[in-house]
Amino acid sequence: MPNLPEIHATSLEGLMILHRKPLTDSRGFFERMFCHNELLSVMHSRSICQVNRTVTINRGTLRGLHFQHAPHAELKIVSCLRGEVYDIAVDLRRNSPTFLEWHAEILSHNNNLSVMIPEGFAHGFQTLTDDCEMIYFHTAEYSAVAESGVNCLDPRLAIIWPEVVTGRSSRDASMALLENDFSGV
Repeated sequence: MPNLPEIHATSLEGLMILHRKPLTDSRGFFERMFCHNELLSVMHSRSICQVNRTVTINRGTLRGLHFQHAPHAELKIVSCLRGEVYDIAVDLRRNSPTFLEWHAEILSHNNNLSVMIPEGFAHGFQTLTDDCEMIYFHTAEYSAVAESGVNCLDPRLAIIWPEVVTGRSSRDASMALLENDFSGV
């Protein structure tokens, strides 16, 4: 049985870092990616209902910043299975004391960290190596009518990306900048 993950709060309320504790031996390791009972204290009554995987080929690529509007808002747990990424979560919650603030974590295939991103946050990442693979556990199914995003290069957010941007999808590149009167989701 693997050790329970350590759960660390960040400066943004509800945004958590999960430090998984794999069991290792001469063969390699065993690591539990998700256990509802182990995360009950932070998941509460939410359940995982969708799991997604992405592979990003080139270093410097940006994905995001994505979120879903209520009633399809989702908590997601994000982990890097291969490579290394600079993972970002932006607080978009209306009336939050940390509104429009962001938190970054480096996630990699060997640091055993996951980020638990609550509803009301936008999420994205930049690849720090070629050939990155990510896995996402979601508490809501994808809804095309609820999907939205924020331009990851929005000067109002002032995100400091560690690499030169080498690629973005046309959808992500065309996301509008935040309006001055944007008050949150």
